Amino acid sequence: MKYSAYYVEESAGAFSTSISELELDNPPIGFVQIKVSHSSLNYKDALSASGNKGVTRNYPFVPGIDAAGTITDANSSQFGDGDEVIVTGYDMGMNTPGGFGEYINVPANWVVKKPENLSSLEAMSIGTAGLTAAASAMKIYETSQAIDLPVLVSGATGGVGSIGVMLMSKLGKEVSALTGKPSSVNFLKSIGASNIIMRDEYLEASAKAMERPQFSSAIDTVGGNILSRMLPQISPHGVVACCGNVAGIDVNTTVFPFILRGITLAGIDSAESPIEFKTAIWNKFAGEWKLDLSSMIKIVTKENLQQEVDLILQGGQQGRIVLQHGE
Repeated sequence: MKYSAYYVEESAGAFSTSISELELDNPPIGFVQIKVSHSSLNYKDALSASGNKGVTRNYPFVPGIDAAGTITDANSSQFGDGDEVIVTGYDMGMNTPGGFGEYINVPANWVVKKPENLSSLEAMSIGTAGLTAAASAMKIYETSQAIDLPVLVSGATGGVGSIGVMLMSKLGKEVSALTGKPSSVNFLKSIGASNIIMRDEYLEASAKAMERPQFSSAIDTVGGNILSRMLPQISPHGVVACCGNVAGIDVNTTVFPFILRGITLAGIDSAESPIEFKTAIWNKFAGEWKLDLSSMIKIVTKENLQQEVDLILQGGQQGRIVLQHGE
């Protein structure tokens, strides 16, 4: 049996993509085979699709770190044929073929049963980006003290950032959204941001070792000079949830925010989180943390996925891109 996939190939060091028909293998023992209805586009997917061997070692390859669909062959006692499920992260879409194909074979212990109150489209509107935003929000609520200062969200128009804005707003926090896109002001306000801060203006002022507290906590999706700038601005016992590096991997700071204000710099890696943690988050998104993401998603097919890959690599993504397989 063959299936259709967005396929990345390498020839003489150059990479190309196509929609290809691939042979479907049977799942090994302990694996399940899933007919994928929806996936989503993340920055890591775009890197894999462009030949970044720090993400994907060997080509040809099918990217896609997120997938939702129905089990068609459960070679595991944990699931049965017909179960509706979600898979996010681990090695899928990195070195294990992922959700940009119409079928996947993955270990059963990577799989979560989809909550009934969540459609596959809704699940992939959330995806790894939403899990990362949720893990960041949980870290802030577990660690920081309540204070009447806004939460800062950097990279606020991207997948993690936009869901972070929506989630923190839903949880009753005033949100300041940091962006480099003046054209996205109305979008950010529509998803719950109270204040919009332009990146270039934010970085204009010279950084100091300590500044007057401006934010209670922060979700930082970009790293680099943005993260360096925000650390001295966090109020006592606040939390900065760090989950991205598109602005750089180096952080220039002092110990002062940590030893004088007791702030916490918390690393977030939802992709490798225990499956029990992911299950709990999915249940929250199906219940008390239910979000209406319909206004911020764009649904695409494999045939027009490449232009979205190019856009996210250029920093032009706004909201979430959902890949829909089939009709």
